[in-house]
Amino acid sequence: MSITNEESTAASSCSHHEGNGHSAHASCGHHHCNNDRPLKEVKHIIAVASGKGGVGKSTFAVNLALTLAQTGAKVGLIDADFYGPSIPTMFGLVDAKPEVEGKNLVPLEKWGVKLMSIGFLIESDTAVIWRGPMVSSAVKQFINEVEWKELDYLIFDLPPGTGDIQITIAQTIPLTGAIIVTTPQDVAIADVSKAVSMFRKVNVPLLGLVENMSYYELPDGTKDYIFGHHGGEIFARTQGLAFLGSIPIDRAVREGGDSGTPCLLSHPDSATSKAINQAGLEVVRRISIMEAESGVEQ
Repeated sequence: MSITNEESTAASSCSHHEGNGHSAHASCGHHHCNNDRPLKEVKHIIAVASGKGGVGKSTFAVNLALTLAQTGAKVGLIDADFYGPSIPTMFGLVDAKPEVEGKNLVPLEKWGVKLMSIGFLIESDTAVIWRGPMVSSAVKQFINEVEWKELDYLIFDLPPGTGDIQITIAQTIPLTGAIIVTTPQDVAIADVSKAVSMFRKVNVPLLGLVENMSYYELPDGTKDYIFGHHGGEIFARTQGLAFLGSIPIDRAVREGGDSGTPCLLSHPDSATSKAINQAGLEVVRRISIMEAESGVEQ
């Protein structure tokens, strides 16, 4: 596997980039064949998205992966934000490099989570200056040329927006569903609504919405709703989405992200960690219900 800033191969050998949903998948002869599809040893593939930057999406994705790993599940996490990778810092693996097995990369592993990020392959101060086809090609390399092997859950931490990376993933692999992360204020909801619309257009199930930075708990126990009151919950209700919970602002979240020990591990009994854990378990429950209804064996 080789990913460089000079890479210029086309993003796909299938001519379905302009299509939507299952009709787009159907135009590619390999997508629906279980024997040939990418990540065939992965049971559930989850996209964590926001549409808006700065809402804590990567923090939630990291702690979600740890929540699932703590249940005994085999978990992988792909940092799909090629322009601003966060996973190396959040896992304390800034200088780590993956090994190569044959022609494929071996994901790094920490705390029971297998990891891959462009941040493991380039210097931390190197900018990724790629156009859409180059990014799409790199995304497919992370899918097809990394030794993920058997996993119960593979989580994609998506970048902000609704561009090439999101569309490539939605049209290349069978996503179990997407989780939407937002903060309560209107300026975030406006972009999040676009992400919801995109996933619906490409027929990706929406597992639910998480409202991050919902409030700050003051020393006297009262709550300061810094970014507004229940904006994410109200949006979820109006959009017909499952509301996965409200996650409060906590200094430990920032400290954990910077130090490389996520808050779920450093402060497991905090209100924030408990909220993230509850949201993660609700995701597991909703996937089980979806599969029971569709007759899919886990």
